[in-house]
Formats: sequence, C-alpha cells, structure tokens
Amino acid sequence: MTLPRWARRRPARSVFTCNASGTVEVYVWDRDADHDPSNRDPSSRAVRQLTRRPAGTYLAAIEPLGEWVWWFDDEAGNEFGMWRRQRFDSSPDDPADRVPLDPAYPAGLALAADGTAVLGRCTDAATSIHLVRPDGTVRELFGHVEDGEVAAVRADGTLLALAHAEHGDARHKAVRVVALENGEPRIVADLWDGPELGLVPVDFSPLEDDPRVLLLHERRGRLEPLLWNPLSGEQFDPELDLPGEVYAEWYPDATALLIGHDFRARTELFRYDLTTRSLTRVASPRGTITGATARPGGVVEFLWSSSATPPVVLNDRGGTVIEPPGPKAPPSVPAEDAWVDGPGGRIHALICRPRDAGPPFPTVFLVHGGPASHDADAFSPLVAAWVDAGFAVVRVNYRGSSGYGRAWRDAIEHRPGLTELEDLQAVRDWAVGTGLADPRRLVLAGGSWGGYLTLLGLGRMPEAWSVGIASVPVADYVTAYYDEMEALRAFDRALFGGTPEEVPDRYREASPITYVDRVRAPLLILAGENDPRCPIRQIENYITALSRTGTPLEVYRFDAGHGSLVTEERIRQTAKEISFALRHLGMSHPDFPA
Repeated sequence: MTLPRWARRRPARSVFTCNASGTVEVYVWDRDADHDPSNRDPSSRAVRQLTRRPAGTYLAAIEPLGEWVWWFDDEAGNEFGMWRRQRFDSSPDDPADRVPLDPAYPAGLALAADGTAVLGRCTDAATSIHLVRPDGTVRELFGHVEDGEVAAVRADGTLLALAHAEHGDARHKAVRVVALENGEPRIVADLWDGPELGLVPVDFSPLEDDPRVLLLHERRGRLEPLLWNPLSGEQFDPELDLPGEVYAEWYPDATALLIGHDFRARTELFRYDLTTRSLTRVASPRGTITGATARPGGVVEFLWSSSATPPVVLNDRGGTVIEPPGPKAPPSVPAEDAWVDGPGGRIHALICRPRDAGPPFPTVFLVHGGPASHDADAFSPLVAAWVDAGFAVVRVNYRGSSGYGRAWRDAIEHRPGLTELEDLQAVRDWAVGTGLADPRRLVLAGGSWGGYLTLLGLGRMPEAWSVGIASVPVADYVTAYYDEMEALRAFDRALFGGTPEEVPDRYREASPITYVDRVRAPLLILAGENDPRCPIRQIENYITALSRTGTPLEVYRFDAGHGSLVTEERIRQTAKEISFALRHLGMSHPDFPA
C-alpha cells in the first residue's frame, strides 16, 4: 500500500492505493468509523475499496474537505486518459464524474478547499493547464510546447504553483506562481536558478493568510528545502547540515517542516522548527521511508520497510498506524552495503545473500529504473523471490541515480547508458573478484531504464554476463524517441543534448540495437502492449534484429502498459524471469519449474 494521504480540512479521511484485491486500486479510510464501536453499516466501514478496474488504478488524491476522491482513468495501463471524481462514501459500482476533457497523459493535479481543481494534461502537441470549477465547468489557463506540471494550489484557490521547462531543460525545471482571478490567469512570479539547477515546487503553506511556497532546490549540489514568498520575492533557505538529499513537507500549523533525509540508501526523519531554526530527529527504525506526513497535533506517520521487513505504516510514537489489508508478505534477508571504486567515484551497492548457502553465489544484478531513482534498503518482493531461488542479489546505484547529489545524478548527461555501464562493470568485477559472485552464473536484469541498461550491457559487455532479462526496456532509442509520450521526449532532449537529428551519434552509441550483433547471452524480453514510456514498436525492432543472429531469445508480451498493476500478472512475470535464468544456468528449484 501507499502512505494514506489525509484531507486537510477533515483529517480523519484518507486515501491510498493497495493491491489487496489482486489489482492495485484506490482505497479510502475513515478513522472516525474505525474508532466507532457502534458502527455496523458495511457501507461506512473504516477501510473500503473505492475503484475496481481490470488494469488497476494507480493515481488518486483526496480533496481538502474529504468529500471527493479524484482518480485517473486510463485504458489498459496506457497512462492516456482522463480524471474522474467520486464521492468518498461511494463504492466501486457507483458512477464517477468525468472531467470533460479529451484523454491525455497526466501532468499533475492540485485540489483547493473550495472545490476548485487544477490539472495538467500532456499530449504530443503541448502541455496544457486547466481550471475545473466545483460546478464542473472547465477553462484552459494556458499551454506550452515544453514540458510542465501542476504542483500545488493555495488552500483558498487563489494561487497556483507549477513546474515548467520553458527554458528548454526538462531535467532542471523552473517554478511559476499564477494568480487565478475570476478564472483569468496572471503570472505573479517566476523563479529559476539557472542552467543545470532544478527547482521542485512541493506545496503552499497550509495557512490561508500565508502565501509562501515550499520548494526543493539544488544550489549546493543536492536537494534541500527553500521557502519562497512569490508576492514579496523573499526567500528563506534553512541550510540544513545533512549530507544526503532532502525532501520536505509542511507541518499542519506551518510552524515547522517535516524533513526526509535520504542518505546511503536509507531514510531519516527530522522536524525543522521555523521559529527556533533548530533540527530535531523524529524517531524511526533503520530502513527506508517512502512517504511521511505530519498530522494535526504533530504526530508523524510514515510508510517504512527494510530489505528484510515488509512495509507498514508507523508513527513516531512507536505505534503501528495501519497495516496493508490482505495476507502479510513473509520477511526476507537484510541488505549489506558495498562501496566500490569506479571511474567516476565510489559506487554504492546493496547486497542480499541467500540463506543456507555459501559463496560464490549465482548472482543477479537487478538494475533500477529511472534513471533518476535509486535502490534503497527497502522491501522488494522481486529481490526476495530471487533470494528464495538461491541467488545473491546486487543492486547498484550507478551514476545517474538520485540520492547521491546533483553531480552524481547528472553525470550521465550527453552520455547516457555508457556511463552507467562503467559503474555496473566495476561492481560486477568487484563481486567476482571478492568471491561473492560465480562468474559462470551472472544474470543482468532490470525493468524500464534498468531494462535498457540490460540490453545495452549485453551488447557492449557480451562476455560479462551469462543471462539477460529485460522488462519494458528501451531497445531502439531513436524509434523509442518518436513513439514515446512528449514528456519523455523532452526528458531525452535534455539528457542527450538534442533530438536524434541534432546529435545522431549520441543516440546511436547509446542505443542497444546498435550492438545487437554482439549479444551472446540467452535473453528474455518482457514487453507491455500499451506501454507509452518504452513503446512496443521499438522493442519489436530489436527482437527482429536479434532473431537474425541465432542468440537464444524468448519474448513475453502482456496486455498492460509500463508494467502491470495486476498481482497475478506480476507473479507470472517474476516466475518466468527466475525460471528462465535457472534453466539457462543449468540450475533447478522446486518453486520455479522450467
């Protein structure tokens, strides 16, 4: 489940997504019903499923008054659809109001206490921002050919904050605040830190008479909080003495900030008092926090897990707030830290070893997606399944990963794929050299950007890997560029420094299809028929080219988008991946038949 997000004017009501039904769907939670022993009405149960769709529902938000929940309605996981709103106290069989706009890719949603909504839409032509009034009327505020995203709206609906790339760099956005006066937008202020420095708008102050916006900036080489008053231009930078990257949100009374500190693949929480300008540790176990919120009264709730322990929502008083509905996942093994010298600096990797066995292990390198993401000491069913099958799992936070500062994250620009492979090669050689990994039984696997790096690694490092497994990958970068959603094309232009026509050599060198004739390892490719991020045509091009070489190849296509929200489908894919590796490594396991 995700962290329950609560209605700002009715804190007892929350919304989250969960796969307890067998598909990721939207759930609502009413704490008042939870605490009412006389409540016998099944329609007002404390935790209820709100949506039920064949491909699942992954985006949802609750209005500040807690009366309505908004969720995104796409077709078969293709992320192309429209927003709907549904009453909090309704059921999956009740109708949901549709915003009267043509389908598009979502580009943010912000909800005000007066019922006003502002939503972003992205098409192949442009990004547009729309105002939706409580009576259902819709007005386009503005649009632009460059990428943009709605971030937040002030509680009274008078100010809107958004991120934009009108300067042409979708990886390092600027921030704009717009006044919404009688439906007529008026730019109040712009803030941009300059080339290669991004700003991330988080939220307006929860107080109605306070126009400040909480942002994240990169002025000192890592993400840190910044308070900005767009009416006066005043800025306040707390300058926190924390070595890692930071995310933040307001405490409900606006007297403090809740700080999440990501450092070396784990998370700490802090309270930053805006009056005393002091930083105080918020109690949390060692591991990873994937969402945190401060509730009225100052209690902090967070979604926590570790590599060994499945996720649960805890609070800073030592209590369990809510556990995911349905059967509990079994525990797995803890993660060990490894630091490996690489060509761009020390590389951080996480190692999970199988129980009841000794090295050298058959080893799978599970490569994370993004690329601006990172592997953390967090529970992963996929990692746990590989460990249960007898594999050591190595997760590498290569250059390009977030969580290690802006320079590390941006080191792949103009040389994507190639830079990450240098770090993967260094950790691969370390794992073999230390006796951890069996060099005859090495699997390179990943999804999305990790699937891209898998295909690129098999072609550029053909002797390094025994088996390859690429899920929803970029396989033919030029074709992918023209078929993917516009927001990703903008990302690619910023990453490569131009379009395929402007910098053709960079795209050619970074494209897995360029090296398809060099692939030697047996390869399994998994592809979503409706994937807007790594579209099917460019994967088909790669499959056709590889088929001519005689390299062992299996392809599994599934009816969803960039991955599946259906639990049985995810289990099926995991079983196929592990069984494929076992078969081609000459191994067997009773839980994964060939």
